[in-house]
Amino acid sequence: MGSAVERTDEHVREYLIYRGFTNTLKHLDSEIKADKEKGFRVDKIIDQLQQFVQSFDLCGLKEYWLYLDRRLFCRLEDIYRSTVNKLRTSLYRYYVINTVLKGNLEMTQEFFQKQALELQGHAEWRDWFILPFIPSPEQNPVFAPYFTRQWADTFLVSLHNFLSVLFQCMPQPVLLSFDAEVQKMTSLMEENERFLQLLFALQTDCRDQKDGDEMVQHKLPAYVQNMDRLGDTELDLVSSQRVISVATTPSKNFFSTFLPQGKRAPGKHMQPAPGSSPSQGAGSKKDLQTNQAAKSKDAGQAKEVKSSSSQPPTNESTSSQSQQSSNQSANQNTRNKRHQEHEKERKELFSKPPLQTPERKGEVGEVEPPSEASSEPPDCSNNRNSGVGTEGGRLAAEQPFIKLSQEEYAEHHSSIMHCRVDCSGRRVASLDVDGVIKVWSFNPIMQTRATIMSKSPLLSLEWATKPDRLLFLGSGVGIVRLYDTDAKKNLYEMNIDETHPRILSLACSPSGSSFVCSAAALSRSGSVDSVPRLPIPASGQLLLWDTKTLKQQLQFSLEPEPVAINCTAFNHNGNLLVTGAADGVIRLFDMQRYESAMSWRAHDGEVYSVEFSCDENTVFSIGEDGKFIQWNIHRCGVKQSEQILPQDATGPFVLSGYSGYKQVQAPRGRLFAFDSEGQHVLTCSSYGGIIYRLTNGEPALDKVLSLGGHKAPVVTVDWCSAVDCGTCLTASMDGKIKLSTLLAQKS
Repeated sequence: MGSAVERTDEHVREYLIYRGFTNTLKHLDSEIKADKEKGFRVDKIIDQLQQFVQSFDLCGLKEYWLYLDRRLFCRLEDIYRSTVNKLRTSLYRYYVINTVLKGNLEMTQEFFQKQALELQGHAEWRDWFILPFIPSPEQNPVFAPYFTRQWADTFLVSLHNFLSVLFQCMPQPVLLSFDAEVQKMTSLMEENERFLQLLFALQTDCRDQKDGDEMVQHKLPAYVQNMDRLGDTELDLVSSQRVISVATTPSKNFFSTFLPQGKRAPGKHMQPAPGSSPSQGAGSKKDLQTNQAAKSKDAGQAKEVKSSSSQPPTNESTSSQSQQSSNQSANQNTRNKRHQEHEKERKELFSKPPLQTPERKGEVGEVEPPSEASSEPPDCSNNRNSGVGTEGGRLAAEQPFIKLSQEEYAEHHSSIMHCRVDCSGRRVASLDVDGVIKVWSFNPIMQTRATIMSKSPLLSLEWATKPDRLLFLGSGVGIVRLYDTDAKKNLYEMNIDETHPRILSLACSPSGSSFVCSAAALSRSGSVDSVPRLPIPASGQLLLWDTKTLKQQLQFSLEPEPVAINCTAFNHNGNLLVTGAADGVIRLFDMQRYESAMSWRAHDGEVYSVEFSCDENTVFSIGEDGKFIQWNIHRCGVKQSEQILPQDATGPFVLSGYSGYKQVQAPRGRLFAFDSEGQHVLTCSSYGGIIYRLTNGEPALDKVLSLGGHKAPVVTVDWCSAVDCGTCLTASMDGKIKLSTLLAQKS
């Protein structure tokens, strides 16, 4: 809701500027700055309350809570009044505990003096009035739970969730629902466009299939179907006219070319004299039938078809031929026209060579005798249909995956930074730019298991391998937290380095005994002058920590100078570690000797993501230059393949909105992921994930499947494979995560 309010405010500003209402615009801006509801942004309301607590401003805290009570809470039903009172009590206790932790006993006593009249009648505050007089209240069994980090985080998460649900259930004005209507209309237009493209593709396939069917089952012209009723006289007349008009070499009766080789009448080149009578033509036809009857047994069935169609109308065909011969001189133009039509259709028939080969093979083989009621060769259509089916089956088999389903996880309200599946494939951890982490499962149903909120910004996360319920969280203030997703509590906090507070990458070894942490200093830029310069890579450290003792083991040497490491990955046994840095260099470390084995310049700009191949003989990387490169680790710096990817697959990712609104996000999470066999790779795109097949030639990637489903750019992906079914995760800038279930087709 907060983003919708922000965009609506921009629309109102634009309208006021358009109308010239400058005074109204000034009042609007001033009231927005003093807005206590913070544009219905829950995170900003929580920050305001924490600011009052940290500054010991009790009056400001009370006034702000009373404002929220008058504006929001008083409109709730009576059943929620107890929840509001519990949250207010927890907020006051949070304030008191903070004064004790900071050692400001004066503020503690001031709180109880000012709130004595209000709180002395409440039973839950009866034991709290002795708190200022206890030497070590954090050790007292009554107050000890309130001094833990778990209680504070639970309270803040509860307040955050309560306000979020409250804002979502509030009735919205028509103007505020405009943004939702626009987004709905945009999604409908996009869906309509997809359906149009699908319809066009189906029409094209249908047209191609229809053309193929027409080619396979070609309908012979009427004059060819009834050729047994035509006498030799008319055939010879057509041939003689073709000799005279076209001036070509004499040809045999072209209707015989429609018969198989073994059924044609050999040596029939005799042409009757121009004055031959119709009776001679009829007689020659009878001789031809007599010769065909003397053929071998292979032509017996064809003779039965011919005799069944020609013997009953013998008198009729003889009379029709006599009539045509008597009207030959009067209908010369008609014959010429008919001859031209015959020639045209003959060329059309013989212009498609594949029609003859299956026909001849089918009839010479005599696999199945032709039907007596059919005038077309049945084997031709059967062979063609089987050929098309085989080809279609081959093309279908080439599709490696079938998308069975696609589900959406929509618990985040801001852009996703990381989205990772644990080693067992049961849980997913996702982190957004607001520092909210969701731990959720998708089998058998999609369900949120835990919600983690951090006061400090979070930059990285990684699942532990053993046990897989633990989650490493890297912050922007030099702290790595170890979180138990089953117990839903922090187990330990590790202070890395104050000079390098940004924890950019975490990687746990497959054995689970250690993890690698990449810490970087705050980013710095080059000197500013008239000529723009490239940003200078920040310095960084690469550290190895023991997961059992939770102590630092060593610091890796980064040559030629300490630089920020953006991405890290272990091989299957943890003996090798590959890293990608901000200076564009890929470094390969030997984890048995804890030293760099090799390094090479990989990209022009930063390296965003790096992974081992399935056989671990190569390394894949994506960099700022937009290239997806495969490197041979046995030959330092040797490329095996290279592919230039579009910007929406490599970043920086841009989300555009109304009135020039634009959000830019640098790559943080994994930009590509492999399937279980390492033959296919999943990458980001502006509308969803794209699966490519890895090839050994050019191009290096062959697109095989587009997952789609997103309305905002996808910024990170992950692929969890289990037997033949795989689960692809694609997370986008609008906080949506798509879970696509694939079925691998084994060839």
